[in-house]
Amino acid sequence: MRQILVLLVIGGLVLGCRPAEPQPSSVDVAAQAVRLGRGVNLGNALEAPREGEWGMVIEETFFSLIREAGFDTVRVPIRWSAHAQTVPPYTVDAAFFARVDWVVAQALAEDLNVVLNMHHYDEIFVSPEAHADRFVAIWEQIAERYVDQPATVYFELLNEPHGSLDARRWNVLLARTIAAVRSIDAYHTLIVGGDQWNSIAGLAALEIPEEEHNVIATFHYYEPFLFTHQGAEWVGAEIGTTGVSWPGPPDEAITLTPASRDVDWVRVWFARYHQTSGDHNPASRSAIKRDFERAAAWREQSGVPLWLGEFGAYSTADMGSRARWTEAVREEAEAWGLPWAYWEFGAGFGVYDRQVGGWRQPLLTALIPEHQK
Repeated sequence: MRQILVLLVIGGLVLGCRPAEPQPSSVDVAAQAVRLGRGVNLGNALEAPREGEWGMVIEETFFSLIREAGFDTVRVPIRWSAHAQTVPPYTVDAAFFARVDWVVAQALAEDLNVVLNMHHYDEIFVSPEAHADRFVAIWEQIAERYVDQPATVYFELLNEPHGSLDARRWNVLLARTIAAVRSIDAYHTLIVGGDQWNSIAGLAALEIPEEEHNVIATFHYYEPFLFTHQGAEWVGAEIGTTGVSWPGPPDEAITLTPASRDVDWVRVWFARYHQTSGDHNPASRSAIKRDFERAAAWREQSGVPLWLGEFGAYSTADMGSRARWTEAVREEAEAWGLPWAYWEFGAGFGVYDRQVGGWRQPLLTALIPEHQK
């Protein structure tokens, strides 16, 4: 049953809030992971430097569309660092907080779980020590703000640690941040990923404090990257070769761009992609299966529930390949009992076409088979 939202209008902004719920002494984190179910990222909106700069503004209608399509969760990437003071006490802008409040309220009104994420804090990947105090202070404010929200609100502490925020530094900062959040909020489930861009490999070095049990680990999956990000404008020129279909090998060999030919690992990958068939091709279902076996092995060894927080193939790939790959990843995740969230709703990877006002049916069917036509 949907809970009734209490809406407050403050300075013309709608702030969604709820009566405080009792905080249980323990939370069934395994059930919290299962609850995430099938999700979608509201990408390219609140993690842009300013909402709308990347062509995406979150609209009220999105939430009912997402729920009616059969999704259970929205992950909300948020660039908090663009809206907080750079000097102590690092106060988050009130109007921006109100905007996030509105997103949370819309999601909960549609019975959607909502994952609030710290996204694109680019400065911390360059100078982790210089930004540690600010990072922790922002999370303290988030915890204070949402401590009385229901358990269907999750806190994801940082998207894709990388660069100078290596495993050692990330584990130190993670322990400090968890302690700070838990001093305010002992209730909400935390989501954390390893270094190396939340890769499966990064899980191996992830250290979760022994006393912290209400936590879900996350990983992202975009393999093979030369397929999922082919021609994407923000990646290196060596990823610029397009026409990469999935699965491999292709019917005809692809002509590599000069930048692709000049990078050894890219050239080697394409040689395997063109020349090998079946399970040994790097763009095969078997390659996905092997990767997910590694992720599931980490889950079993650690005893920590696991969530696939991002996966998707960019619009420069052909739709047939995108749909086949998406279906394969989704099926593999579900075969291992992993909840997931597709990247993303309505931008370059989008399952929804905002220009025509409708779902991209092949992608939606790949994600939610009940929509098969």
